[in-house]
Amino acid sequence: MSIADIRREYARARLDEADVSHDPFVEFARWFAEAGEAAVPDYTAMTLATAAVGGTPSARIVLLKAFDERGFVFFTDYRSRKGAELEANPRAALVLYWGELDRQVRITGRVSRTSQEDSARSFSSRPLGSRLGAWASHQSLVIPGRAALEADLREVEARFGEGDIPLPEHWGGYRVAPETIEFWQGRESRLHDRMRYSRESGGSWKVERLSP
Repeated sequence: MSIADIRREYARARLDEADVSHDPFVEFARWFAEAGEAAVPDYTAMTLATAAVGGTPSARIVLLKAFDERGFVFFTDYRSRKGAELEANPRAALVLYWGELDRQVRITGRVSRTSQEDSARSFSSRPLGSRLGAWASHQSLVIPGRAALEADLREVEARFGEGDIPLPEHWGGYRVAPETIEFWQGRESRLHDRMRYSRESGGSWKVERLSP
């Protein structure tokens, strides 16, 4: 079979203006809960797209760790490529895709760091190995091989032992404060439902249907 022939119909649900909330966070909470109830694998995973000052884009998968009316939060190494790009160009796009529901959510907005308290709270909740790994790894740095990383991990294990592992200065959260949020529901014949929320100057949201 040719790659061009790989396709399927989308016919699981529909998205109507009369049914959506005027608040995109209420709508997102509903969709997010339904993804969890449907046991969508890795339903907190989202694509994060950033760009260097010169415009070169890069994208990767991160995990959504919190959301509320202030925005969508993920955690990372501030020294990573995404961290460097967000410091220089604090704008980003997010995409969550739930194929089992024929749904995706697209988010664009400005990015800021979370508070140190929020970062510390998230860090302390992580498994031991993940906390040690945050100290051992310098994300996106070129290393000579796996052995170097494992040697750094052994050094970190020896340094902290079984004691408390503090929050690294280079690790923490980012919050994407949305300017647009688009809800996409797959439909038959590629005539998908697309509802875009755009933040207006007074803080309210304008809801528009987009052509598929």
